[in-house]
Parts: sequence; structure tokens; C-alpha cells
Amino acid sequence: MMDNKQALSKNILDTINSPADVKALSMEELKQLAEEIRQLLISVIAKTGGHLAPNLGVVELTLALHRVFSTPEDKIVFDVGHQAYIHKIITGRREQFPTLRQYGGLSGFPKRSESAHDAFGTGHSSTSISAALGMAVARDIKRQDYNVIAVIGDGSMTGGMAFEALNNAGTLHKRMIVVLNDNEMSISKNVGAMSEYLYHLRTGETYNKIKHDLEGWLKNMDFGSDVLKALRRLKGSVKYLMVPTSIFEELGFTYLGPIDGHDLPTLIEVMQAAKKIDGPVLVHVLTKKGKGYKPAEESPNKFHGTGPFEIATGKKITNPNAPITYTEVFGKALTELANEDKDIIGITAAMPDGTGLSAFAKAHPTRCFDVGIAEQHAVTSAAGAAAAGLKPVAAIYSTFLQRAYDSVLHDICMQKLHVTLCLDRAGLVGDDGYTHHGVFDYAYLRSMPEMTVMAPKDENELRHMLKTAVDFDGPISLRYPRGSGVGVDITEPMQTLPIGKAEVLHEGKDVSIWAIGSMVQSAAQAAEKLAEQGISAGVVNMRFVKPLDKELLLAQAKEYGKIVTLEEGVLQGGVGSAVMETLNEAQLLTKCQVLTLGIPDEFVLHGDKKLLFKDLELDVDAIVAKTAAFVKGE
Repeated sequence: MMDNKQALSKNILDTINSPADVKALSMEELKQLAEEIRQLLISVIAKTGGHLAPNLGVVELTLALHRVFSTPEDKIVFDVGHQAYIHKIITGRREQFPTLRQYGGLSGFPKRSESAHDAFGTGHSSTSISAALGMAVARDIKRQDYNVIAVIGDGSMTGGMAFEALNNAGTLHKRMIVVLNDNEMSISKNVGAMSEYLYHLRTGETYNKIKHDLEGWLKNMDFGSDVLKALRRLKGSVKYLMVPTSIFEELGFTYLGPIDGHDLPTLIEVMQAAKKIDGPVLVHVLTKKGKGYKPAEESPNKFHGTGPFEIATGKKITNPNAPITYTEVFGKALTELANEDKDIIGITAAMPDGTGLSAFAKAHPTRCFDVGIAEQHAVTSAAGAAAAGLKPVAAIYSTFLQRAYDSVLHDICMQKLHVTLCLDRAGLVGDDGYTHHGVFDYAYLRSMPEMTVMAPKDENELRHMLKTAVDFDGPISLRYPRGSGVGVDITEPMQTLPIGKAEVLHEGKDVSIWAIGSMVQSAAQAAEKLAEQGISAGVVNMRFVKPLDKELLLAQAKEYGKIVTLEEGVLQGGVGSAVMETLNEAQLLTKCQVLTLGIPDEFVLHGDKKLLFKDLELDVDAIVAKTAAFVKGE
């Protein structure tokens, strides 16, 4: 018979194919499983890239959830979802895990079509409590009986939607559990009053009121003995509090915590206790982001979402010859402009590193504002600053600006305020998939009166457009892609571009390709290949989606009779639509044919951008083939 040490020497992870397998393990086996999962996370993400630090921090928490609750009957909703890798591993996707974020492989976020255990698809923050409350309402109306759990980080609690949901949940008094995963981080260091409040909950002494009366009350409740057992297990610096005067209690929740998020026995006992409470419960769990991997523990922001890296050192695997990124160019250019103009301020929604504003913040710390994961507030506060005479530059990922649509329309455009919106990660972003592709901004921004919309063909034009934007007087936006630029010289002085004027890059005879932003380089390459087939193609760098260069467009429509539009955005309402609307207004569509190429009416999956472009027939070869057929009338 094997002794306990020998029994635990086997690889437990290889035996885990469903949550039922987790329930069958002893406590010692669970602890070993936690370490094996951490090793799997590190080894796979070192190759594929992904959200490492958030997942390393919630290994024990996820195991405890699956030990106590039973998915897919019980519903676990992970906020954002960048901490859901462990959940994927133990719900039947362990063997597929090496395909994480790869073309045709597992999504990096929860996805209902991927597994019945994924109760709700996520990708943006602060949605979990709302979704969980909706599920609890549906459960009760349909007279069903299952548990609903929202797992939300303290970073996501800076988003207003989370507070709206807490307020509603406390009023409805539905049976549900909110697990607040508190690691003092979102992507970068958390900011704001809620972060400070949670700090005091972590470090404050137990309230004097909670003594014999609380213990007596607990003993008289069905679930009370379980809570008291959990309380007595806590030792040393780990505190277990029930704080009736906490903000969560005031909102109608039973508050349990804070508890050590890496103490499996305690986590399991407290979850079992929370499960028995009839009403909304908030379990405050303290975790360490990056736990178990020293480089991630020391730099959790760098390993929040990471590319491939060397496991031994944590050093990122990068191309040393790659050009500077658009994000870096933006940060340096804005800093340079702000050195000369003291009215310029920078605003970001919890992404100072991701948007390049961290460089600006170092140079101008009193003029850079991280508002937390609150894009709507970021935009409206920028409008307020503009109304008071400043020149705010709000740097927000394209996919996240969607969350502030009404603020852009109502607070900026209607008042004709001078706010510059800088949309990073515009276009296809690759491995993060359809929740993060920034392909809708052309369409929704050009529909707004007073908004000027532009996109640079390269990193140097980005600098010129940024200067154009801060020198402008009114709502204006520019968008640029993720990753490296094309490698052009960026040492020339920044200059203001004429609003609404396109740039003719190449003259032709048979067809004119009108391209915008990231697609200009593809258009130039396509023109070269078309020339090899005897087709003479002109190339226009549109620069501006709104206003269009109508004068040039109408002239070329008459001259060429055939125009191709290229955009890394949705076709419905996008750049091609703008061109056709203009030609239709001038009654030229009967004399000029137009071929629009862009993102079709579908959500694009995740994977390497080159493969995605090929699937969408937006790669250079496909552009050449389609344009050639268009010219030949095929």
C-alpha cells in the first residue's frame, strides 16, 4: 500500500476531466493540484501568451468554487474572464489548453459556444454582477433551484455598472453570491475611493460592535455554525470579518471577509456557508496576482496580458528589430506636445501602460488622470475639462470606447467640445478575439454630427494627426492599430494636416484604391502586384473618414470609373459606405463602380492576424484577386 507521500507523487492534473473529479480529491491532493495547474499555466502561456498573472492568483479560489458548486447546473460568471483559465482546465478543456488563443483553438475568455460550463460570455469588465442577477431572476421566475456566483476583481469594481448591479441586487434580495477577488490590481495599480475603501477593509481592525451579540446571532442561524467554524480557522494576519457597517451591507448584501484567497480549507468552508444564506452575499477574497511565479509576482502589470516569454527569466520574447509601436509613438508625441502646451491633459481608463500614457504621466504627473475602468466617466470628464478650457486627450482602446458611445455623442459632440479621442488597438487585435477587435469605431463615430474622424497610414502620420487634433477646435478622433509601426522615420517635426484632405500616393489609369489607416500599406503592395498583371492602380491615402475629401473623390470617380475602398473596420456604415453615399449624392454611382472591402457582417474569431486577414479575404493576395476581377468585370 502506498503511503500518502507516494500517493501524491502522481500527476493529479492528468486525472481531472470534469469538476466532479475535483470534488473527489482529498485536501492534500487539491493543494498539489493547485501547484500542478500553476505549472501548466506558466508552461503554456510562455508559448501562447495570455493573461498569466490574473490566473496564477485565482487557482485556489477556482478550485474552491468547483469543489462547493456544481457547474453547469450552478452558474459561475467570471467578470472580464481573464482569470477563467483554471475554470477551462478543470471543465473538460485540459487537453485543448495548449491551443489557448491560437487560431482554431480555445478562446482566451469564457464563451458559451465553447462549453456548457461557461454560463456567460465575457471580455469587457464590470458585467458579471448584472449578468448573475439576471440569472437569479430567471431562476426564481422559472421556479428552478441552482446557485449563481459572480467572480469580480477589485479593478472591475471601479466600473459604474458594477455599482448599478450591486444596488439593484440588494433591493431585489435574490439569492446570489458575489466573490470579490481583491488583489489590489486591475491591469495597472488600482485608483479611486473604492480601492482605498477596500484597503481599509483589508487592514482595519474588527469593529467593536461585533462581539458577543454577533456570535450569538450566528449560532441561532442555520448557516451560522459554518461561518463560525471558518472564522476560528483563521490565524495570524489573515482576518475574517463580518462588517454590518460596510458599504456592501448598506447595499443589502451579507458581507463575509476578507479571507485568504490561497487558503483552500477556509475558502471551501466560507463558500459552503455563503451557499446557505438566503439573499445576496459578498465574499471578499484576498489574492496575490502572479502567485507562484516570481517574475509575475514582482511585475504583475507586465504579466497581466503577456506575449511569449522565457520561463527561467520572465523575459519577453520579442523581435529586437521590430519598429517602435504605435502606442509608444503616441505616448512620446503627446509628451512632446504637452511640453509646449500646458493646456493638454491625458486621460485613461485603467490603461496607462496599454495606451502609452505612462510615459506622459512621468513627464507631466499632475496632468495625467487614470479614472479606473470607467470609460463613460473618462469621456464625460474629458468633456468637462474641455468646457473649462483645457485640451483633454482621452486614450482608450477602440473596443472599450464602445462603452462610452452616449458620452461621446451627448457630452462631446452635442456641445462641440474640443476633446481628442485616441483609439488604440483599432482593427483586428488577433489573439484576444471578437470581444476586443476594434472594428466598429469608423461606423459609429462617423455617424455623429461635429465629429472629425481620421486614421494614419504610419507612425509618422500618427504624430502629425495628434498635433492636428490638439490644434483643432472641436470633437476629433484618430485610431491606430496594435503593435509595431511600419518603420518610417519619426524625427521630422510634427505638423498640422489640412482637415479633410486626402493624399494621392500613386497615380493610375484602370482603378483607384482608396485606403484608410492600416490598410494603406496593403493598398500600396496590391498596386505593385496589380501592375505585374498589367493593371494600373492608383492609391489614395484617405487620412480622413469624416470629412471626406469630396473634391478628390468626385474627380477620381469621373477619371477612373472604378474605385476600391479598403478599411480594417465593418463595412456596414463604414468607410466604403461613406464613399458610396458621397458618390450617390453627386449622382455618380451610375458612372463609377465601387468595390468595398472590409470586415463583413460577423464577429471575427481569435487567432493570428495574418490568418484572420486571409479568412476575411483582406490579405494582399485577396485584394489583388478581387480588384483584378473587378477591373475585368468578372
